[in-house]
Amino acid sequence: MNNLNNKVQLIGKLGNDPEIKVTATSKKVARLRLATNETRYIKGEKSEETQWHNLIVWGGLAEVCEKYLKKGEEIAIEGRLSYRMYTDKENNKRFITEITVSELLMMSNRKAG
Repeated sequence: MNNLNNKVQLIGKLGNDPEIKVTATSKKVARLRLATNETRYIKGEKSEETQWHNLIVWGGLAEVCEKYLKKGEEIAIEGRLSYRMYTDKENNKRFITEITVSELLMMSNRKAG
């Protein structure tokens, strides 16, 4: 059960095209936004809630994202939660939660061409 310490699995749709950057060490990184939806029934009324997740993808998998993924496509991911802090332009501390992706499965059906 050691490998269950920090594991996230999600299926959702991309909210944007991958944002690709190259680090100073020439390593590619892709940033994605993933939307997951949860349907609930409260007193017989259907309610849908969307959660947005920040994804970070490194290296060869980032290249796959760059080449094949587009906004609106459905994907499944596995990764781990990571947290970081930064200071914005107004000198405010900001905290962000991200999922560092280790596995990715493209679920959308794309037509050839």
